[in-house]
Amino acid sequence: MKLRLGVLGADDSLEIIESVTREFSELECLKIVYWKEEDIVDLLEPHVHDADMWLFSGKVPYSLVKAWGKVKVPMAYVPHMGASLYRTLLYLSHQQNIRVQDVSFDTFSVDELDLFLQEAGIEGGHRWLKHYDGVITAGELADYHEQLWKEGKTRAAVTCLRTADLELRERGVPVHRVLPTRSGVQAVIHMLLRTNEMLHFKDTQIAVQMMEIDPFRELAGGTFATDDWQNAEIKTMEKLLRYAKHLHGSLKTAGPGRYAIFTTRGILQNATTGFTTMPDLEEGFGIEADAVTCGIGIGKTANEAEIHAGTALLHAKERGAANWMVFFDDKSIVGPLGSSEQLSYSSVSARLQKLGEQTSLSVLTLSKLDSILRKRKTMEINAHELAQSMQILPRSARRILMELESKGLAKVVGEESPNPRGRPRKVYRITW
Repeated sequence: MKLRLGVLGADDSLEIIESVTREFSELECLKIVYWKEEDIVDLLEPHVHDADMWLFSGKVPYSLVKAWGKVKVPMAYVPHMGASLYRTLLYLSHQQNIRVQDVSFDTFSVDELDLFLQEAGIEGGHRWLKHYDGVITAGELADYHEQLWKEGKTRAAVTCLRTADLELRERGVPVHRVLPTRSGVQAVIHMLLRTNEMLHFKDTQIAVQMMEIDPFRELAGGTFATDDWQNAEIKTMEKLLRYAKHLHGSLKTAGPGRYAIFTTRGILQNATTGFTTMPDLEEGFGIEADAVTCGIGIGKTANEAEIHAGTALLHAKERGAANWMVFFDDKSIVGPLGSSEQLSYSSVSARLQKLGEQTSLSVLTLSKLDSILRKRKTMEINAHELAQSMQILPRSARRILMELESKGLAKVVGEESPNPRGRPRKVYRITW
């Protein structure tokens, strides 16, 4: 079965890209031409799920789609640096007798254009460059180039954007479009294919879902015969077997009230919406959500994944019943799933290990704090906020902050009084 490559871009670039894709027998090409940047998302939306990978003819369409955020498969754009730009400058120099200093450029960063000119042996450097991050309009680029040309500072414009090229031509400004080279397109397609292979490998990694469920909740409050207890456990197993079948996985018991489901990363990733939500166990399988505490482990082998799932379960239990956490093969931890306060932190960090040696705090505690600060986008926090984020007691949070203060890794920078009758809360600034 062929891979579907979606290609979106300007008409002239797509001709080159499409001719290159014919060299890849494993690819099937879906081509979308745009003429205005504001139409890109509308053109792409009906086909967003029709491709395994997306290739864009330049930085602007790529940035627009990336900001849109609806494409979840590998994406890339064809760079205009390298042979593409060299071909354009060679034409200007030998056919038009125009020096680099008399040309206005866009898209490239100062550093990459400087390096390119240096490596190409072009002396004197450039004078006029409009660099932009993300999205820019054709009108804005055209205004930049036209102004310099009208003032006599330049003799020509070099643009990477097709719509700016058309706009400048309409205004009568001498303009030269940097088009992708076949070798550049080939390199990007090879990169996309390698990325797809890597993601396919990750999808087939082993995933283990370790669940703790009390199968006897419905029997609480009375005295029951042994058969009643066995029937309750059998009912739980039947529900879990249906759930395991849904995941194309296998089920095994891992201790009293503990069950492990073995499946693949890709399947579990889909079931949890990219490891962000908990699946609806109650609606689909009759398993009460608040009765399940779960750890998900990813590993290269079943044994590694099971160990990681057990570790993730411990982290979930630390946060209380009915929480779900994920432990990945790179030792990063994510969770709780379904929470607006979901954190992502690492259990292994050289920097935090060094800090851990200076304090009585574990690397895991420091990693959680680091993740909370990054999520809050501030280095200031009080004990109440830390306790809420970590789901620990306020006194435990105060102990963490006081320990950091005592080791010179935090300092008190103020006080807050949310309640007139309560004692003020110290605000700490973490200084590591």
